[in-house]
Amino acid sequence: MEIIIIGGIAAGMSVAAKAKRVNKNTNITVIEKESYISFGACGLPYYLGNQFEDPNNMFARTPQQIEESGINLMLKHEVLEINFKDKKILVKNLENGITFEKSYDKLMISSGAVPIIPNINGINSDNFYTITKLSNVEKLKKNLPNYEKIVIVGAGFIGIEVAEQLAHLGKKITLIQGADKIINGPFDPEFSDQIQKALEEKGIKIVLNEKFENLITENNAIKKVITTNDKFDADAVILAIGFKPNTSFIKDENLAKLPNGAIIIDKFGRTSIKDVFAAGDCATVPHKIIGDIYLPLATSANKLGRLIGTNIVSDEKNYEEFIGTLGSCSIKVGDFEAGSTGLTEKLAIEKGFNIKTTIVNTNNHTNYWPGQSKITIKLVYDANTKVILGAQVFGKSDAILRMTGLTTAIYAGLKTSELGFIDFAYSPPFASTWEAINVAANAAK
Repeated sequence: MEIIIIGGIAAGMSVAAKAKRVNKNTNITVIEKESYISFGACGLPYYLGNQFEDPNNMFARTPQQIEESGINLMLKHEVLEINFKDKKILVKNLENGITFEKSYDKLMISSGAVPIIPNINGINSDNFYTITKLSNVEKLKKNLPNYEKIVIVGAGFIGIEVAEQLAHLGKKITLIQGADKIINGPFDPEFSDQIQKALEEKGIKIVLNEKFENLITENNAIKKVITTNDKFDADAVILAIGFKPNTSFIKDENLAKLPNGAIIIDKFGRTSIKDVFAAGDCATVPHKIIGDIYLPLATSANKLGRLIGTNIVSDEKNYEEFIGTLGSCSIKVGDFEAGSTGLTEKLAIEKGFNIKTTIVNTNNHTNYWPGQSKITIKLVYDANTKVILGAQVFGKSDAILRMTGLTTAIYAGLKTSELGFIDFAYSPPFASTWEAINVAANAAK
């Protein structure tokens, strides 16, 4: 059996590695545009901020390791077209420009996503950056000594993480957000506000309700960022306004997609076309509570990749089923931690759930152990059944550790009354006799 995998970063390499372990006789070929594989782009902000020095730490596998396992690699190759009917792909060698066809029995599409970059003046300037590839960040890292004022457009995860790391390096950061709240997807306003305050404590200037409109350049260098109602001086500009699925090369309308181009998959990782699977930032992900959504997270890409690696070499009767994502995520801002899992209040209302919420400020551990601090926990739960649908946390030491229990509770379908009496581990350095999660659950009415 000939399996072709388009894309060798997260989901694609997870599929390849697992499929080869399950069926050693399968011929697997991974086609990747870059010269590397298995790259963890989530580490880029922290590499930029000198939290670690060796960029090789962001690579889970080397090409040599993969080839030694019996998997064929075609690096610096790009898939231009897919002929689903004849089970063929058109491939271009990016080094010599030669194109050729290659046949498959089963196909895995893990082509990832590309940053959203508006077609405006100045985006090709020497001091314009995105935080997507190691080469871009290496260039920015090298040029940082020449920059004092850095404008970051987009206050999602990447924008915030980069802002925090560059502020840590002593740069004057302006963070511009088109909406009225930062990181307003995974967090409700109460938590967005606390994250904003934590950023401002680090000296980061945050500008809300200003949309990025243009750039003023001089000698191929950006000098000012123009927004709806203002302009900002800039020695460098970093754009982080989001991603779109990298699926524009797939023209066949029989492949079901969302309006944004994300390939729709089922709980087994299958697409609408037989023998074709997909996962990662180019595809939807089955959500445990609300069904298919586009949620580009590395954790889901790797989990679905591992599952598809089994399914793509197995009979359908033996397919493994994905249990669903909750969109669990976290972020660190200075001394503070924030996390979210399941449904936010605004998403639950948008999806038509009849909900209640509770929010508490409680302690991370006993008062007589040094370093006691407050943790804010919010629960979103069904108004009738009291089943927990979502949770968010914010605090200092050990706040994010609470996400493990909260996520597990949602997966288990626990009610607030059950979560309120779960016997979590206790000793004074780590918790109070009533664990913070217990306190939050018992506050629910």
